[in-house]
Amino acid sequence: MISIPELYAIYRQHPHIQTDSRKLQPGEIFFALRGVHFDGHQFVQQAIDRGASYVVVDRPEAMINERCLLVNDTLQALQQLARHHRLQQNMPFLAIGGSNGKTTTKELIRSVLSTTYQAYATPGNWNNHIGIPLTLLGMPEETTLSVIEMGANHPGEMWQYCDMVNPTHGLITNIGKDHLEGFGSVEGVKKAYNELFDYLRLTRGMAFVCRDLPDVMEIAEGLENIFTYGHHPEADVKAQLIAAYPYIRLSIAHQDRLFEISTQLIGTYNVHNILAAVAVGLYFGVSIPNIQAGIGGYIPQNNRSQLIEKDGNVYILDAYNANPSSMKAAIESFAAMPAPKKILLLGAMKELGTASRAEHEELVRLIGRYDCWQTVALAGEEFAGIPHPYLYFPDARTMRSWWKAQSITGAHVLVKGSRSLAMEQVID
Repeated sequence: MISIPELYAIYRQHPHIQTDSRKLQPGEIFFALRGVHFDGHQFVQQAIDRGASYVVVDRPEAMINERCLLVNDTLQALQQLARHHRLQQNMPFLAIGGSNGKTTTKELIRSVLSTTYQAYATPGNWNNHIGIPLTLLGMPEETTLSVIEMGANHPGEMWQYCDMVNPTHGLITNIGKDHLEGFGSVEGVKKAYNELFDYLRLTRGMAFVCRDLPDVMEIAEGLENIFTYGHHPEADVKAQLIAAYPYIRLSIAHQDRLFEISTQLIGTYNVHNILAAVAVGLYFGVSIPNIQAGIGGYIPQNNRSQLIEKDGNVYILDAYNANPSSMKAAIESFAAMPAPKKILLLGAMKELGTASRAEHEELVRLIGRYDCWQTVALAGEEFAGIPHPYLYFPDARTMRSWWKAQSITGAHVLVKGSRSLAMEQVID
């Protein structure tokens, strides 16, 4: 049985980790992880044949040669190795949690900090129990500041990640109705994200806090070091909205400085994400021109708040994920947009547990409060038993067939839904 310090010495000689044998490159260390539908131990020989420097296993029978390293549990070993590596680093680590906007906020912060620092941030959406250790172990040697995204869907998870990441700074984007199946209620969501601030209280760390959000301000109570942002007149970094369409433009005030931020982001729900990046940049001493360049140069992708002009229509593709809070924000922002012909193509919201029907009924009521829609189409079984006057499809694929048969042009179209529905296929 190999110890974590011994495994770390090997990692320092071969500092690239892989958990997918199909993607493995020669010289990488392969961790044979197990999941509900896979077991990496089935691919030990394949990993060795592909040139793995070592293979980490937790089954003695999987040790087929001297390049196999035995641990008690491969996932725990991966996480412990990541924590050990983090403890060798002497730099700021900013952890980002929250119900909505984590990845967009993370990417904006990365863009701002990269103008001045050797900044590193979570790749893509590697924000879970496997992605976070892989993120930590994938930091380039030259990194001087790290931004780690943390997603959670059950109590205690954020604390586990904090123990691994040891953040010196933290940011919670907002508190909403996400993962109610695991958290139970919005109060459960609040307690879960407070685990990050609890960690910062214990370690006397520093938090970036949105002054406009009472729930976030509430759980920030007792933190010694906070830096606030928002529209609120008492925020350290204050903003006024200059324009919301086609892209967000803000006026920023900090101390005796006043400047504007132009973006390539749509939707007023992104204002706080932008402000968070401005606040982080100012706190870490990034110049105003570099903050403006970092935010202005960020173009959303991966189905997050993308503005796509196609086939004579303008699509707002925000189909990476959805929960009641993000749906409400997207629909309200879209309703306020100055466009003569608006269409909603919406997918169901997942992981809501016993609250699912009530939340989908509330979504239908929200849609009905506006009379600006030319067409509304809903996809997903969660809508099937709910009375509503809109078009219904069992899935995104069948909605796509209907949409392709239409001859609609000159419309603005909001496309949003939970990840499992892959709503982007409707307009592909």
